[in-house]
Amino acid sequence: MIIDERLGGPIRTLRSRPDALLLGSSGRRLFADLLHDSPGFGGTFDYVHKLNIPGLFRVEVDSPQDIGRSEGTWYPSHLETRTTFADAVLNETRFVTWTDEAVSLQRWHNSSDRPVTVRARIDDEWCALADGGAVGERRIDAHRFTLRLRVRADPDEIWQGMTLRPGETREVRIVAAVRHESWDPRDPVIDQGSDWNPSSVGLLERQRAEYQRWFDDVPDLVVDDPTLARAWAYRWYVLRNTMATPQMGILPGTVFYEGRSHKLAKDPWRPGGWDFGKLIPLSTPFHLMDLRWHGDVGPARDAALSAVGAQGNDGQLYASTVRGRMKPYASFFGHALAQLGHLRGYEQVPDEAVEAARAQVFGERRELEAGADELPVQRDHKLTGKEYQPSYWVFHDYPMDPTDEATFTPLKRVDRAIYQLLNARGASEMLAARGTPDADLETIAATLARSVRDKMWDPSAAFFVDLRADDDASSSVRNIVGFYPWWAEIADETHDAGLRAALEPTAFGTSLAYPSAAVDEPAFRGQGGWLGQFLKGRNGCMWNGPAWPYTTCITLDAIARAAMRTGDVRLDEEFGRGLRSYTRSHFRDADPNLPYLVEHYDPLTGEPISDEPDYSHSSLIDIVVTRLVGLHRAGDAWRLRPFDIGVRTLQLSGVPLRNHRIDICLRWTAGRAHAVLECRCGTWFDGELPPDGVGLDRALQACASRAG
Repeated sequence: MIIDERLGGPIRTLRSRPDALLLGSSGRRLFADLLHDSPGFGGTFDYVHKLNIPGLFRVEVDSPQDIGRSEGTWYPSHLETRTTFADAVLNETRFVTWTDEAVSLQRWHNSSDRPVTVRARIDDEWCALADGGAVGERRIDAHRFTLRLRVRADPDEIWQGMTLRPGETREVRIVAAVRHESWDPRDPVIDQGSDWNPSSVGLLERQRAEYQRWFDDVPDLVVDDPTLARAWAYRWYVLRNTMATPQMGILPGTVFYEGRSHKLAKDPWRPGGWDFGKLIPLSTPFHLMDLRWHGDVGPARDAALSAVGAQGNDGQLYASTVRGRMKPYASFFGHALAQLGHLRGYEQVPDEAVEAARAQVFGERRELEAGADELPVQRDHKLTGKEYQPSYWVFHDYPMDPTDEATFTPLKRVDRAIYQLLNARGASEMLAARGTPDADLETIAATLARSVRDKMWDPSAAFFVDLRADDDASSSVRNIVGFYPWWAEIADETHDAGLRAALEPTAFGTSLAYPSAAVDEPAFRGQGGWLGQFLKGRNGCMWNGPAWPYTTCITLDAIARAAMRTGDVRLDEEFGRGLRSYTRSHFRDADPNLPYLVEHYDPLTGEPISDEPDYSHSSLIDIVVTRLVGLHRAGDAWRLRPFDIGVRTLQLSGVPLRNHRIDICLRWTAGRAHAVLECRCGTWFDGELPPDGVGLDRALQACASRAG
């Protein structure tokens, strides 16, 4: 997959800052939060975490810029713009390299009948001209390192002013290398030099080649639905965009952030608000679920190991910066690790990660006060990552002020219970595969399955619901997490009528799938806010109505699993509707030319509520492979059972499965699917698929025998 060809398109801007441009490329530490629509690298920039660096360099011309925004094309690897001035035209290409250089390639043309002067500028508050260029240095106390900047240009006369005669065209290349020096002697020493020389030719070609390298091992999807094809490419881009290698403190290796944007203030050097550019273990399992399909298992192993460093002595996984741990969030880390092991082999899951998964189960069991029923107790509604779910306040009849602690009720949460169950299962499987089974983990999982079915199923609500922690009283509130037992495959035919009822338009079957609380719940608000009060601002995180990709992907998987178990065509159809809705939400205004996945949406209208583009706390790649294409693990066996969502032809090439790479071609005709599966060792299957799909283990074994 050539990522620039698959995903290039119009210039992207922030919805809430339409005057600011978005840059596609990011470095291992350097990232452009927003880029000013003016020459050079003015804007807001970050290094390792949110810093709000107020620009690296800018280029000025003694001619006013036109009122309209620059024209151009956004690519994952670089940004091309054409900016017009009263007396000049600038064609500029900008990108950030993986090694943290901000590069601007400029071609100036004097379109007037008078001389025009172009001059490079720096922020003299922390930078100065020196050594034929510019250097800067600033202490970053919050993360205990010194930030260093060196800017070089060709020609270097740009610093004093480069004059263009009428009709003259000249090129300028500027490279700003951003580095750091840690204050902790245990951190590695970072090379302060750079091999990106502004005098070199072919800088753009080098950037495109180096950026592309990560995508060379991505399975290639060709499908007759262009929106789905671009969503596939976009989700791989999002993973690459959120990848970082801080090489400091708690984050010594490669990590995958939850996002690169942040909420609230962008004041220079004062990054107020919540920063997504950190390790947030709530999102790590989603990264693992998608990264396991990358041809190189290394990125998934890196993601697994990063969470190990975020584990506290209590066994919980904490959101972490390089210098400190913050809060422990709920996650299905152990389950995701097991899925990685299923696909790539258990030996590919790092031993440290397996032990961390085991410790998480026992740590959360203790810290969340699980009793004989093993159901965890949640006393801080924010730590599930789903704050302001209505069930916490139903026992006080939904007070106007939910911040009043007297009106808050601790709960036994469905999501916490299912995560604990899946994590116990996953850790147990991985330990057994290593020859060190843990019977306690199996007991925890079995007890949780019984407790969820026996206690959390509410016949009057016909749904799985949260319980009051003190006495197990039912909240009777239909939250999105009520779908989780179908995802964990512990629901059965006695619950399926409730699943179908929950998917009606009056509950969760909204035009944008799926709201965080049923539409008919009294506290439901599609726009967020609490009973009309926007306690956290208009873009604030609220789980009393808005649809979140986080839970949409889990709900889709739950529906798919129920559909395969029951054979209910209505659930097949709902999966197709939901996947199409979810896919459209990856694009601004549902325009496939403008990829723009954010944190949450109004489920009634599809309007993006938040504005953190390229957000990464959900999965789509895994849903496409395991459900749409249908390559999934059923019990201990691999099967192919695709879902018909209306596409007619689909080809997925280079899919990793254990030590194999397979190509899958699907064609649907008159409701029937024809499949061809091929590996280097031969054809695994060629024919019409039965309704329940086809098993692959015999082909896997035969292929392994021939390879051996």
